[in-house]
Amino acid sequence: MISKLQNPVTAMAVSLVLSVVLGVALCWRAAGPLLALAATARPKVVIDKKEKGWDFWTIEMENLSTDLTEERARLHKQADLLDQRAARLDDEQKELGKIRSDIEGMRRDIASRVIEITADEMKNLRMLSQTYTNLSPRAVVAIFREMDDLTVVKILSLMKPDVVGPIFEEMSRSAGTDGPLARRAAILSEKLRLMKSSKPAGGS
Repeated sequence: MISKLQNPVTAMAVSLVLSVVLGVALCWRAAGPLLALAATARPKVVIDKKEKGWDFWTIEMENLSTDLTEERARLHKQADLLDQRAARLDDEQKELGKIRSDIEGMRRDIASRVIEITADEMKNLRMLSQTYTNLSPRAVVAIFREMDDLTVVKILSLMKPDVVGPIFEEMSRSAGTDGPLARRAAILSEKLRLMKSSKPAGGS
């Protein structure tokens, strides 16, 4: 080992290495405080989101959120309008149903008032009307007292006006179990007015 150190080349290499190490150590010792001071004085680097495109993304998201909010408000408004329209249609349907019911009631009422002679009873009623035409008004009124209004109206409808007139006149002068027959004559006259004529032209 000593013989190697005595070699001039080896000694020169060792001296060079020691010189370098010693120089680096001295430099590091002298530069340490300066490096620390420079580190504290160095401004912090702040990453700007704009450089990475974050601001662009935020704006797009805000625009999308605004569009969705406006669309939601529009849909709510449209839904409210549809609800109002549905409510109006429902009210109109109820009103139409009431009108239809009223019309049906009126139709049934009219149908119950209108008297029509069927073909099956025409022959018998015609024969009765001819028979009663030959009777006196007093006799006809006496018979009509025992009949219902519907049958009486059908018979009267087949008689001529100059025959019906005296019969009503006799009824206005006669009295029934419920008082004067004038009221019944008025009822028969109204029903006779609503009578649906089935008489052929030139009938009795």
